[in-house]
Amino acid sequence: MIINFTVNGKSVSMDVMPQKRLLDFIREDLLLTGTKEGCAEGECGACTVILNKKAVHSCLTMTGQLDGGELMTVEGLEKDGELDVLQKMFIKKSAVQCGFCTSGMLMSAKALLMENPHPTQEEIKRAIAGNICRCGGYREIKEAVASAAEMEKEE
Repeated sequence: MIINFTVNGKSVSMDVMPQKRLLDFIREDLLLTGTKEGCAEGECGACTVILNKKAVHSCLTMTGQLDGGELMTVEGLEKDGELDVLQKMFIKKSAVQCGFCTSGMLMSAKALLMENPHPTQEEIKRAIAGNICRCGGYREIKEAVASAAEMEKEE
């Protein structure tokens, strides 16, 4: 099946197996390996990407659902070698520990900030609720998201 979509701002047309998991397609066909596989059941959030401006678990999404859509992976956050403000705040607030959950957390947080640039602490908590941090760094992650929202407000 030929599908047309945008990935990280670039238009793409590819012949795909529509029933292939989006996670596998991203890693194997697009060669974007920042998206991680954790549980393969939609429970941990490590594989979270943004599809059509919504955070989705790519392990539960089929590639055929990408047709006509817009996909953003963690690689799409940086622009022209410059990290996204969210990535900068994750570093500054020590929200990156072992790093396994980081790409999924970033994408869930980015989806939130795209929809709501000025979230409350409760909204941040709810947005990352589908992501498990094995290290327990939730406080730092929430602080990083809140700081990124503040930074964007100032710009």
